[in-house]
Amino acid sequence: MHPPSPPFERIAREISRRAAELLSAPTTVLDAQGGVVASSDDASSTVAHESTLRVPFRVADRHGHVVVGEGTGEEIISPRLARSVVELLVNQARAREDFPHGPELKDKLLHDLLLGEAVSEDSSTARARLLGMDLAPPRAVLLVDAAEFILGSNGEDDARSRRRADLVIGSVAGFFRLPLDTICTYLGRGEVAVLKASDSRNLETWAEDDEARTPSWSNLAALKRAATQLLEQLQVDTGRHVTIGLGRYHRGLRGLARSHQDAQAALSLGRRLHGDGRVYSLDALGVAAFLGVPDERIKLDLARHLLTPLDAEAELLFTLDVFFQHDCHPLPTAKALGIHRNTLSYRLDKTQLLTGLDPRHFDHAVQIRLAMLLRDFAR
Repeated sequence: MHPPSPPFERIAREISRRAAELLSAPTTVLDAQGGVVASSDDASSTVAHESTLRVPFRVADRHGHVVVGEGTGEEIISPRLARSVVELLVNQARAREDFPHGPELKDKLLHDLLLGEAVSEDSSTARARLLGMDLAPPRAVLLVDAAEFILGSNGEDDARSRRRADLVIGSVAGFFRLPLDTICTYLGRGEVAVLKASDSRNLETWAEDDEARTPSWSNLAALKRAATQLLEQLQVDTGRHVTIGLGRYHRGLRGLARSHQDAQAALSLGRRLHGDGRVYSLDALGVAAFLGVPDERIKLDLARHLLTPLDAEAELLFTLDVFFQHDCHPLPTAKALGIHRNTLSYRLDKTQLLTGLDPRHFDHAVQIRLAMLLRDFAR
């Protein structure tokens, strides 16, 4: 019986095999002295000298390089995506050494959390920590629909689609530059869920100083900008249409299921209204969000979000109420309020400035009116 291989050799073999499968390219792992440790084929020496990419990695106290050669498949994989995939494979292999069934257990835990089936927050947090995931930071769910790329022409999940899902996850990991904290999981049907840390520190790259923040929707504007840039990168990496639904942050681990529901609703509604290849969030879908979402909690939260900028503007809220009572006609509204028409125009302009919605625009007026009614009914 042969003694078990050291971790470096085991990880090298796994990386060379998996990278070759995912990237359709010959892959060799070299040690610090340039010696071949593992290779996906017999041409390791050729690969080592004619590589298109070298990625350094470390296991315990040993260093090495993953060397990726020219692709042999029909699809051209960008060097950026190849590097991201290799880095992800290295981290997964390290984690598997510590916890042999880690990837399967990680996916099971994430699926349970997103579907609201986790037993308890304490036990889920402990399990996540054992699996190398930090669920402490506030997280929002990005639902990436890459079915056109992942499922291919047959439109079904199989071994090949799982490999393509891993490529998408690698692209996401590379975009956000998250080493061990790349919390992504493949949900099937061509959809990848990304649990993105959504506090100010983790969204600093995309944040602007003057953005208003409300508890459940904090940093949503920055998250939208991040998702838009991610979408552009994914479409370059996959060469296919990709669509993203955004969920807002909800408190606690149980909030991940609600964030996932938000993302699902935004993705479904947005795609039906405007098609593929865009980023969708409920707050940007207008009246459709109030009509197309069955969950009353989501509707009420959306109403509060839209009206929060007016919470300290009692005069504006009263003006809007009178404006709607008079069918949005300026002259009767100004007369009922006892103000000049220019004063009314100033108040409506201020409402637009604070909320981004113009009460003189039909769709915007309907959103504001529905939000006011929903919030009033909830009191």
